[in-house]
Amino acid sequence: MATQTRPPAQPGEPPPNPAADESSAAPAADETADADSSRPESAASRHAGDVAVVLMDDVSRKFGGRVVVRGIDLAVPRGTILGIIGPSGAGKTTTIRMMTGAIKPSSGEVRVLGRPPAKFRRSDRERIGYMPQVFTLYGDLTAGENVDFVASLFGMLWRRRRRRVQEVLKVVGLWDVRKRQANQLSGGMQRRLELACALVHDPELIILDEPTAGIDPLLRGSIWTELHRLRDAGRTLLVTTQHIAEAEECDAVAMIVGGRIIALATPEELRRMATNGDLVDIETASSFDGTELAEMPGVGDITQESPHHFRIVVDDAGSALPAIVQRIKASGVEVESASEHRLSFDEIFAILVARDRADGEGGRGPGDADERRRRAAA
Repeated sequence: MATQTRPPAQPGEPPPNPAADESSAAPAADETADADSSRPESAASRHAGDVAVVLMDDVSRKFGGRVVVRGIDLAVPRGTILGIIGPSGAGKTTTIRMMTGAIKPSSGEVRVLGRPPAKFRRSDRERIGYMPQVFTLYGDLTAGENVDFVASLFGMLWRRRRRRVQEVLKVVGLWDVRKRQANQLSGGMQRRLELACALVHDPELIILDEPTAGIDPLLRGSIWTELHRLRDAGRTLLVTTQHIAEAEECDAVAMIVGGRIIALATPEELRRMATNGDLVDIETASSFDGTELAEMPGVGDITQESPHHFRIVVDDAGSALPAIVQRIKASGVEVESASEHRLSFDEIFAILVARDRADGEGGRGPGDADERRRRAAA
């Protein structure tokens, strides 16, 4: 029995979602004014737009009296993967829906592929692949038929369409179930089918809203391998996720909490932002007072966790570690182990969130773009 009563969305735009929450409610008239007509384009925006596939300049979005996204500044270069990471309800989906043109910003400017999403032409949408959070395909078509149908919407001829359908279904691990109806697939399989449909026409910009949600870790790795391949081929990807550890897979990460970007940097820069440098762990054969190293160049905070073990913040672990070991040995103490300690991204996220909350309690306004830029560059 057919389970689909409405056609799928037009290419590049999110489909209608009758079960959507408040974030997809029809915006009020005073909230939907096009940013292009309400304020002039800044010189900084014009310059960033020359090189950025996606540009957001001080973008905010309200639903009724509730601010869901506030003061977002973002410039995504071509050929990169930007991860938008944060807890459920942080504003990730609202942010990307403004990129697709599904909703307009209440204030600020959004440009995608050099054009405001509200002014997208058909040719612009054909350059975008979009995977929404909710399943929107035809339940009474098979997995293969769904992908083939989406490919046909983009005018792909039979030979190329057949090849691409096979390629993307194999990438997402659905080739063996290509003849199974979509409404008979598990929730994780349906997520993968949505991803295949977003990739089948080989778009220039790929926007994926939690593509690995409900997918087992092994297959999640194969999906990221494909996303890296697309990046290396010059595609630009925006990926939202609640899996904090997936930050490591991205070229840059925007950490979003409460509708604000609290940090925007490469994964390695985020790690250094959290710790104010590199971390090294030292284990000695006998007792050693770590504070004896405090005067060494490049050595910061020292945490003595036991008489034999301490952790040190250093400017650069590669150069500092040999000097620290030599200094300890010169004092007559043997070093059992010495290594760089790398925080997990769950730890990094927790540290940066706690720091942001502490800064907010000190009176920093959530929409202060200059402060956000200073923190991201720190």
